Parts: sequence; C-alpha cells; structure tokens
Amino acid sequence: MDSKWINFLQKISDDKRLNVWHIAIIVAIIQIAIAQDDKNRIRISRSKLMKKSHIKTIPTYHKYFKELQLFGYTKYTPSYHPKGRSCIEIFY
Repeated sequence: MDSKWINFLQKISDDKRLNVWHIAIIVAIIQIAIAQDDKNRIRISRSKLMKKSHIKTIPTYHKYFKELQLFGYTKYTPSYHPKGRSCIEIFY
C-alpha cells in the first residue's frame, strides 16, 4: 500500500469525529481508488459503495457520506445520468 494511503488512514484514525460508518465508507473508497489505478478521483455508484462499505440503508449511507464531505475528506460530484457513475475526490 502506498504511503499516502497509510498516512491518510492514520489521519482518519486520529479524528475523533469519525465513527465506524465513516471509516467503512473511507475504506471502501480506498479499495475502489486502488482498483482504479490508485487515483484520488474515482468514479463510483452509490450501490457499489454501499455494498463495499456494508451499509444497508440509504439514509445511513447519506448521513455519513455527507459528513465526510463536511469534514473535508471527500468531494462528491453527482452524475445525473441514470446509468452514469458519480465522481468522488479524496483529500489526503
């Protein structure tokens, strides 16, 4: 694993605002980023991210995903196309 991911994981583990749901989403984002050639900007669908993070309900997903944006860890750019995938930018 690249040192930027290790440093990022250390950063989130030190953040007392984050709980298990935030971390589950972040780990899923990291897995997808690595699979997409280690990019800090990934293309993803909500359903895939929910599946990888083991979050079963949409309200739970939206709550914690939005908080990650408010805390400055991610930036979300939605795709308004039904078959399109949205974009998530990760801030290390």
